[in-house]
Amino acid sequence: DLIPITQLYVSVDASTPESLEAVDRPLFRDAWDRLKTSLACLKHKGQRTVARLTVVKGWNSDEIGGYARLVALGHCSLVEVKGVTFCGKSDASNLNMSNTPWHHEVVEFTKVLKQELDAIREEGGEDPLPEYDLACEHKHSCSVLLARVDQFAVPDPDDPTKRKWRTWIDYDKFQELAARHAADPTFKFGVEDYIADTPSWAVFGAEEEGFDPTDNRHRKKKRHPKYTRFDEEGIPTHDTFDEPLKEEEIVELREQMKQKKREVGDASTVTEFKSGEKRIEDASLMFRGLVVIR
Repeated sequence: DLIPITQLYVSVDASTPESLEAVDRPLFRDAWDRLKTSLACLKHKGQRTVARLTVVKGWNSDEIGGYARLVALGHCSLVEVKGVTFCGKSDASNLNMSNTPWHHEVVEFTKVLKQELDAIREEGGEDPLPEYDLACEHKHSCSVLLARVDQFAVPDPDDPTKRKWRTWIDYDKFQELAARHAADPTFKFGVEDYIADTPSWAVFGAEEEGFDPTDNRHRKKKRHPKYTRFDEEGIPTHDTFDEPLKEEEIVELREQMKQKKREVGDASTVTEFKSGEKRIEDASLMFRGLVVIR
């Protein structure tokens, strides 16, 4: 019964009742049931709907299948996956910087989520889940977007074998449609009626990684990443000027990572303190976040 709006969000902060209690500290005892009911209602909304997942390492980044089952309740138009932003220590939060995922980790999380959604879709049923695919990314905000193929993808005019994404909003068209609905409540409109082409720089996998090329990027105090590219293991391959590292440099960095793995292990290690804080150690991330002044 809601009036038409451009995009209706529901935050999905956890995939189980227990993790929802730990992450959100809800006021209502039936918060889990309320979440599932809210998601189910999205299926009947005429306009764009979004399940927004905020990934917090060590808290809600496991059991991705549970997230897929929640998204499936509402057949959401879009699934926005974003890494949590650490805003500093406070008495109201147990989070620390290690709980913030890197963009490549959010990408991997989203790829697995897509696989889980595909598995649910293959189960079929009376009301099968629509197909989702990776449509957009924005590295600066550590976010990736899954979109329904049936609502936002069309054949690329330049290459019909490929998809062209139309995830942007035509706000002028929406206002026109909303005004018609206000004047005549029997007039209905849907998602596809006010979509617009996704800019090439925002499409998932684009070289710009979601950075608008017309914007200027500013760094505080001339701080720049020490390394700009990494291999699958997390070993740096390019320096601060995006120039390839020498082979002997890469070998030395690889040895450093091996030593770190001997200390903390190959996988992510979660240490939980009495205060409730969870600290994550992962040797594959040891070279990310290093900066140089230039």
